[in-house]
Amino acid sequence: MDESFSLTALFTSSFLAATLLPGGSEVVLFGVLKLHPEQYWPALGVATLGNTLGGMSSYLIGRIIPQARPLKGLDAVRKYGSPTLLLSWVPIIGDPLCVAAGWLRLDPWLSALFIALGKFARYWIIAAAAAP
Repeated sequence: MDESFSLTALFTSSFLAATLLPGGSEVVLFGVLKLHPEQYWPALGVATLGNTLGGMSSYLIGRIIPQARPLKGLDAVRKYGSPTLLLSWVPIIGDPLCVAAGWLRLDPWLSALFIALGKFARYWIIAAAAAP
């Protein structure tokens, strides 16, 4: 598998894993780094970008949900705001946090920043484990 195809597959996997669809982008990142260890930083960047954009797609879904419907689990997001999105990488709760942030109309730029920071930290740990 060549490097550009590997990075494209990693981006796609990372994006889809951050939406409401299940996915295992961590395994794809690990595999890409085992095949192409010289792509450490590009792979880490591509995975983070894809996963952040996927998280922001969940944020946008939250923006279009009518305000009249209360969403469950909003207390932490209301109380702590965008920094709760540092946990957007956590399975099961991450996607709803992004949706809740959109529904609450949190600042999209701050939301994207905290989503990216949380997702980068997770991928960095995985990338470090894959490094020779």
